[in-house]
Amino acid sequence: MTQFASTWIQQIKKYNKNIRLFLFSSFLLNVGMGIFMVIYNYYIRELGYSDDVNGRVIAIQATATAIALLPVGLMSDRIGRKRLIVIGAVAVMFSLILRSVGVSEDLLISGAFMTGFFMAFIQVTSIPLLAENSKESERVHLFSLNAAFMMAANVIGNLLGGIVTDSLHVWFDFTMLESVRITLLIGVLIVCFGLMPLFKIKEERKIHEIKTRRLSGWKQLAEKKESLKLIGLFAIASILIGFGSGLVIPYLNLYFTDRFDISYSLVGIILALGQGMTAVAMLIGPSVVKRFGEVKAVVILQLGSLPFLLLSAYTEILWLAVIGFLFRQALMNAGNPIQSALMMRIVDPSMRGLANSIGQMVFQLGWAVMGPVSMGIVLLYGSYTGYAIVFSITAGLYLIGSIYFYFVFGRRVKHTPEALVMEKN
Repeated sequence: MTQFASTWIQQIKKYNKNIRLFLFSSFLLNVGMGIFMVIYNYYIRELGYSDDVNGRVIAIQATATAIALLPVGLMSDRIGRKRLIVIGAVAVMFSLILRSVGVSEDLLISGAFMTGFFMAFIQVTSIPLLAENSKESERVHLFSLNAAFMMAANVIGNLLGGIVTDSLHVWFDFTMLESVRITLLIGVLIVCFGLMPLFKIKEERKIHEIKTRRLSGWKQLAEKKESLKLIGLFAIASILIGFGSGLVIPYLNLYFTDRFDISYSLVGIILALGQGMTAVAMLIGPSVVKRFGEVKAVVILQLGSLPFLLLSAYTEILWLAVIGFLFRQALMNAGNPIQSALMMRIVDPSMRGLANSIGQMVFQLGWAVMGPVSMGIVLLYGSYTGYAIVFSITAGLYLIGSIYFYFVFGRRVKHTPEALVMEKN
């Protein structure tokens, strides 16, 4: 344990000021978003809308993100990362305010579209920004640390979301609708504070990137055929996982309240525990990479999550459902920063924004397509059979995605010199 902690301390000391500013900002942003996202489904219910409206809100947000990701990725490779991150974060803050006070379905849908569209600015540029401010040998640890910080922030956000809402209702005699709305606005305020460090980031575009940008966008793409092929292969893996994720992840809070009839506070605690487990798993991820290599580490972690997903799907006992959720959450998500580091390493540096944007885009398409499908199945078959069906379909898609990733990238990365160096370190 001491050696484990020492390794991480040494890694953090190596990071420059830009990385530290970004990590601090990301932490605050994710606390605010953690509060918002754990409660927002309930806000829609408290307004009197049915769960199919929840499905449409999730779908339109994911669709907007998918629409924005590709052009934003190309823009970030040409004009830089910081500018787009700042624009996106500010716009997301205003969209969350709109969603927190809006009551009409059209306003809820419009706000969700705005959130999704501008979240793309942050999602696309974050990983390339970290990659450009770090050495290749640091990236697996850095991406894992960034993801762990996000998970830890979501722990706090999920806890605050449920506890603050129930406390306002029980102790201060607010209606549940008022309690939920105040909690959402508290989340927005924290997002506002998270903007501050972003303005202090100093971005220095490298000379070779500036020269690359002098080429036209399409000419540049034509000259990077191998990277385009790799991006396409990564995209197939992402869309398989995205379809599975879109069936389950946006509605985990509804799953717990519908099947087990528990309070918002307890849901917040359960989701927070899941984020905490994921943060720990992400910190362990680099050790798995050191032993098995990047591709095998991703596959082992993803396949390990499947029995726990199925446990949650079929149990009617709350504590078993929680155990299944915690370990599925940790294992499935622990592979994400490893996969991101692999992608940033083997794709041409001038196309990192494009690579990240396409991967995120197809993942969001999965959410956009499967969100309404999931709620339709649950409404049709009920809180037990409906969730059992969607969880089982998700397990099948995760299995296919993991097998695909292993066979497509296992041999390809194994014979890459950089990968061999990575495995020896």
